[in-house]
Amino acid sequence: MQIIQTVVVKQILTEKSKQGLLAKYQTQRLQLQKECDQLLFEFKRMEKTKTYSVDTLKKHFDKEIQVRKEKVKLLEFQMEQLHILPIGSELAEKEVQALIEVKAGDVWEAVSKEHAIIIKDGIVEEIR
Repeated sequence: MQIIQTVVVKQILTEKSKQGLLAKYQTQRLQLQKECDQLLFEFKRMEKTKTYSVDTLKKHFDKEIQVRKEKVKLLEFQMEQLHILPIGSELAEKEVQALIEVKAGDVWEAVSKEHAIIIKDGIVEEIR
């Protein structure tokens, strides 16, 4: 019988992966800042049409901008933490689903324990 189990994919931090993560975080931060600017522009444009209540528009756009600013703060925190982490640290990157074969006589503890795939610079280093 096969069962589906969640497997954690971890990345070993190297100089190359650290630079890649920093670049990814900076790109995401720039994108969020562009979205904030775009939302501000849209608010001003819609405010001039006077189709909607200014208070309602302002609340809606402020909420959307605030959500993006919170994401920017989170990204900045992640970048700070990345600078602190030593090379060789394992970072949980994502989770994937795997089929695990279970047979009569298998030790349940061994079957149900957490499995992990370790990646170093895009190459599978180890499967635990």
